[in-house]
Amino acid sequence: MPRLYQRTREILLIEDDDSLNRAVGLKLVKEGYTVYAASSVKEAERLYQAHAVSVIICDIGLPDGSGLDFCMAVRQNSGKVLFLFLTALDTEADMLNGYEAGADDYITKPFSMAVLVSKVNAMMKRCSLEKIKSRIQSGSVTLFLDENRVKKDGEYLSLTLNETKILTCFMQNPMRILSKNQLLEAIWDIDGSYVDDNTVAVNIRCLREKIEDNPSQPALIKNVRGLGYIWERECERL
Repeated sequence: MPRLYQRTREILLIEDDDSLNRAVGLKLVKEGYTVYAASSVKEAERLYQAHAVSVIICDIGLPDGSGLDFCMAVRQNSGKVLFLFLTALDTEADMLNGYEAGADDYITKPFSMAVLVSKVNAMMKRCSLEKIKSRIQSGSVTLFLDENRVKKDGEYLSLTLNETKILTCFMQNPMRILSKNQLLEAIWDIDGSYVDDNTVAVNIRCLREKIEDNPSQPALIKNVRGLGYIWERECERL
């Protein structure tokens, strides 16, 4: 995705109070950040899919859902995005719920703008201290390893976690035949839970629908009869 892809200074802000949303967004922009503002879960989901943000600042009580659910959904796809709740829910139980949902920090309203900026600065510093994100490029497909996100032709794809794991396995082992058991071992705990015999085939079929130009005649993920599957394109690690 070929300079090295680094963590950005991009923030997703989710707050349904318009005046507070504008005030926080303006302050963060003045601090040098790029801010994508949302006032609902639906809008936040769209912006999250469209932008590789480093930090999410989120209210809990939103008009179309809960920030807790949004946080848990983000955590299912990426453990690397840093998540900060900014909410009026201020009891110990509320805070524990926030951290259990996957939050990295929690600020209660009313709050100090200076404290919020300080926490965001610390989160961004934490991002910059982590290793540079690596990615794998194969033609028009780019896999962001530390984000568990994929782009094709410059657009993010909406992949499930298992589809992303399968794609990662292929792109880390290009031009190499991978058996069904190898894919199962890499993606699912086949010793600890029952997996249907068709699980790999079903997930690969769904992945092809999203990543192949012509899923009925796949050019990237090909079957090797009796042996397994192969990613039939060279890959470059960047």
